[in-house]
Amino acid sequence: MTPVILAFDTSAAHCAAALLSGDDIIVARQDNMAKGQAERLFVLLKEVLAEGGVNWSDLDAIGVGVGPGNFTGIRISVAAARGLSLSLGVPAVGVSTLEAQAIDVPRPVWSLIDARRDMIYAQRLGTDGAPTLMSGPGAAALSPSVGPDSNVPVAPAIARIAAARLAQGHDIPRPAPLYIRAADAAPPRDPAPVILP
Repeated sequence: MTPVILAFDTSAAHCAAALLSGDDIIVARQDNMAKGQAERLFVLLKEVLAEGGVNWSDLDAIGVGVGPGNFTGIRISVAAARGLSLSLGVPAVGVSTLEAQAIDVPRPVWSLIDARRDMIYAQRLGTDGAPTLMSGPGAAALSPSVGPDSNVPVAPAIARIAAARLAQGHDIPRPAPLYIRAADAAPPRDPAPVILP
């Protein structure tokens, strides 16, 4: 039986989704957007399924980008993946966006993404030898030695990695957000209101 996997990511300024059937990406869409991913995600997922001629009940697994990236965006995707996994009775597989963007790059490699505020998220993939540097979105702007930004579509890469993990037959842990730093939101400075009896 050919596995069908729906993958998606909202960890950056986009809402991305892809549908994998066997070894083939049959639909891939990405809407670039700074805000509104929570409202757009399920509409996009329905559009991708309709374009692929697939129903929710046909899915064998969910693949989801777990970050690092935008704090709220990561929560949107991971919560959606967990909810879909529970309601459909299929596994959900979390995939680092650092791993996804370096899917076809020879190992070892340092995968980099701009973390803003003059910082970079980095993950070394592979262990033997001297790694090459591979830039993700925005990282090249911080260091010219990194090279040009990767143009790897994130959702198809997440789907392919999720399929590979499922094929290994191991227990897959529930997706969990990959937060590298604390949220940008700060608690209010004003004291909490007093609730009268």
